Amino acid sequence: MKKIVRIFLVSSCIVSLLGLSPGEKKWEKSFARIDNEVRKNSKAYVTLENATKTIGHRLTGSANGEKAEEYAFKLLKSYGFTDVKYQPFEVEAWMRDTVTLSIAPGSSDNFRDVPVVSLAHSPVEANLQGEIVDVGNGLEEDFEAVKDKVKGKVALANINLVGVTGKKNLHRSEKTALAIKYGATGVIMVNGAPGKILLTGTASVTGAIISIPAVCISSESGFEVRKWLKEEGPLEAHIEMHNTSKQIKARNVIATLKGKSDERVIIGGHLDSWDLATGAIDNGIGSFAVMDIARTFKALKVKPERTIQFVLFMGEEQGLLGSKHFVSELKKSGDINKVTYMMNLDMTNDPKGVNAFGRDEMSEFFANVGNAIHSVDTNFKNEIINRAGLHSDHQPFMLEGVPIAGLSGHLDPNVLQCYHADCDDFSLVNKEQLETTVRIGAMYLFALSNADQIAVKKLSDQKTRDFLISQGLKEELVIGQEWRWEH
Repeated sequence: MKKIVRIFLVSSCIVSLLGLSPGEKKWEKSFARIDNEVRKNSKAYVTLENATKTIGHRLTGSANGEKAEEYAFKLLKSYGFTDVKYQPFEVEAWMRDTVTLSIAPGSSDNFRDVPVVSLAHSPVEANLQGEIVDVGNGLEEDFEAVKDKVKGKVALANINLVGVTGKKNLHRSEKTALAIKYGATGVIMVNGAPGKILLTGTASVTGAIISIPAVCISSESGFEVRKWLKEEGPLEAHIEMHNTSKQIKARNVIATLKGKSDERVIIGGHLDSWDLATGAIDNGIGSFAVMDIARTFKALKVKPERTIQFVLFMGEEQGLLGSKHFVSELKKSGDINKVTYMMNLDMTNDPKGVNAFGRDEMSEFFANVGNAIHSVDTNFKNEIINRAGLHSDHQPFMLEGVPIAGLSGHLDPNVLQCYHADCDDFSLVNKEQLETTVRIGAMYLFALSNADQIAVKKLSDQKTRDFLISQGLKEELVIGQEWRWEH
């Protein structure tokens, strides 16, 4: 089923002609204070710069990951929060060691080395040789088309969709799951970013070690391999890798701003990153924006109606491990029923609107809040996107029926091509755009935590199922072993 997408655009000219409604005017003064505070005193850019220089990458389970947790804890304390806590959880920490990929024509021993990185949760040890079978975009229909050929072979698949329109892509972990389902002995992913950029990320839908080696090659290498396949026929791939995996403790970092009620609004972003670079974009700009929003609320002495929790999740990159644990603890305590909203900032940058995540009932509320934001910042476009998606820390909340909000922004193409890659460093961060994330995010959070009424409630289990189907998410959740209902 296709995703349901509805977009509402409120132009600045309409806002200026009609003026603000009474419901919108009540936000304007508070939003102006937020805007002024962030423009004058934001610490997001300087703290992210400092963290990337002094910590480096923030891989969950590593010494650097522990340093990042401590950095976030101390930073939130320095902003005046007295209720800052670590939430420890056990995680199987995967770390790369060495990997090589060499390819030769099937009738030759003349193997040629191809630059490669391991995808996370690949086996600890692998030494595999097998024929390459091109499965194109790696969708189930692509595997189905070559099911008699791919069993016992090494699958070659695009990370991005190439040469098709109107189809929904799958996550690299879901494509790996399909490779395993169809009997492949290994998988080679071709990065979509141009040139020689190598991408990492998890190849496991569960966060557990997978049964076959999974690697990524650059777009340039993928083109060469396919050209070689076409010109010389069958190719043999030799993959040898060594990795480590062990049980360790990681910690979410939680700062709580007590409200007048026990209702709770959660704003989060994942603090962890992959280890090829410093993760300045994924997800430095999101997590450090969350912490600067927290600083802003403290600086303005905000006393919200609903309690706000600012959460820095660890383990997102290895399977949403921190957010899954957080939600599990909420369910155990019964506090999941107190969560009014979850707002997630993952690679969020320079927002021009909000994503209502498929909850039509919130369109009017978000339009009104956006009008008030526009009155403070005329560059804000008040674009309302209304579609749900997966693969970030909002997912465990959404699967329990909790309403989700996200900000709709953009990243330049030269920044996006460094996703999960060795070029994701601080030089990509735009100070003004990062501070816009803080300003706009703080305004939406203020509205969600202080609104008299919220038009949506936590969905029942059956309504959650129906909602996920309506958003076209069932197939991905089935492949990812997250669909708890009967097929």
